[in-house]
Parts: sequence; C-alpha cells; structure tokens
Amino acid sequence: MIKSMTGFSSLTKEGDAATVTVTVKGVNHRFLDLQLRTPSTLAPIESRLRAIVQQKIARGRIEVAMTVQPRVTAAAVDIQVNDAFVEGLAAALERARERGLVAGSLTPGDLLRFPQAILISDQKDALDPAVFPEVEAALSEALDQLDRMRASEGGHLQADLEARRGQLGGLFERAAQAAEAGAGTLRARLADRVKELQADASVDENAIVQEIVRFANRSDITEETVRFRAHLEHWRALTEAPEPCGRKLDFLLQEMNREVNTLGSKAEGLGVTELVVALKAELEKMREQVQNVE
Repeated sequence: MIKSMTGFSSLTKEGDAATVTVTVKGVNHRFLDLQLRTPSTLAPIESRLRAIVQQKIARGRIEVAMTVQPRVTAAAVDIQVNDAFVEGLAAALERARERGLVAGSLTPGDLLRFPQAILISDQKDALDPAVFPEVEAALSEALDQLDRMRASEGGHLQADLEARRGQLGGLFERAAQAAEAGAGTLRARLADRVKELQADASVDENAIVQEIVRFANRSDITEETVRFRAHLEHWRALTEAPEPCGRKLDFLLQEMNREVNTLGSKAEGLGVTELVVALKAELEKMREQVQNVE
C-alpha cells in the first residue's frame, strides 16, 4: 500500500483528568526517525509513547510535540515531619533539661529553626497517573489523523506511479522489439560471416563456433526481458498489499535499472539507444517519487 511520508495533524483533547494537546508532523526519511518533545512530567511513559508511534508508522521523520494541562493538580507543596530527627532532638533537650541547661518544652516554632526537622517538597509539576491514559489516547488519535492524511496523499502518489509503471512497461516492450529487430540484422550479418569463413579452407571450424557463441551471448535479451516483466508485476503486488512498501519499491527500481543497462549494452537496433535513455529517465522520475512513499 502506498502512503506518503509527509503529513500534519494537531488536536486538543479535553479529558477527565487533563487537557492534552498533540501536534504531529511527518516528512521524508529513509528510516523511522522519531523526535518526541514532551513535558518532563511525561517521562514515566515516554517509552510507551514511542511504542505507540512505532506501531502506527513504519518510515519517515516524525516530530511529536505534546503539552498537558491537568484539571486537578496535586497539592502545590508537600510538608512532612522528619520523625526520627524530631524524636532525637526531643531526647537531647530532655537530657539538657535534667541538667538544668534549658527550660520549657519543644514548640513548633523551635522545629522551624532546624531545616532537618521539616521536609518540604514542591509538587507543582507532579501529574496524577490518571492523566497518562488520556495522553496515550490523544497521541494515538493524532497519529490516526496523520495516517489518514498520508494515505490520502499516497493515493495521488499511487495514481502517478501506476501511470508511470504502465508507460515504463510500454517503453521496455518497444525497446525489446527494437532489440529483436536488431538481432535479426545481426543474424543476417552472422550468416554472411559464416559463409565467408566456410569458404576459407584454412579457417578452423572452432572459429565459426566461437563466432556463433559470441553472437548468442551478445544479442540474447530473453533473461533481461523476463526479469523486467516480473519486476513490473512485483511492483503491482507490492502497491496493492497492505504493508508499507517504499523501501521495497526503491530496491525494485534499482533492479529495473540494472536490467535496462544490460539491455542497452547487449541490444542493437534502430532506436534502441533512444528508448534505453527514455527508460532510464522514467526510472529516475519514479525513484524521486518513491522517496516520498512510506
């Protein structure tokens, strides 16, 4: 299935625990390159967020930006008494009181003079774990929006590439026909050459055989023709399958280009060179388009 690697989506989800905003942008890349920009409060689920992207997208540079606004925040400040320290302090004061060194009881104001007695932590950046499922759901929905856009653009890419595939097949068949016509001319020249060699009694029959072998090796493009037609059918199968196919199509174009080069080096005939040039130009246009396919 052909999908474009470029796309954009943005949404804001009003959940029970938080308001989540997600923006996703996709551009071309040889592999999956994920750039995830999230608040530090989402660090506990970053690996899960990355896994969600990897499940939905196979290739491309994906930039994800997320913001989270909790509806109900935890207490801004968390205050705890260091019980062990306070008990130790009270025991020390009691011993000092027995010796007459101090008088009176330990008061809350006294505790505030000792930083170790009261533990104060800022909780303003803490997130309720109930927010996390809403964040994951928002990311999943944004990726689905991106996927629909990539599929829509992929439909246009597929139509263009399918038209070019048909044109490529037509050019190759014309080149193969021209090469076959050229081979007929070569066969006629070979027949004349064999007659000349046979007329010369001093010529070894092995020389005639070698001449025939050289012609056969030079002019036979059956293997290239069969493989190129198979590549065209394989192309159709890849683009109709549900799996991402961009990298496979790129490889297939390389194989097609190799067959065209071999045909050009073997074949002779009127217009073969021009057709080979046209084939290579069309393959290059298709290769540029395939760089956009997931």
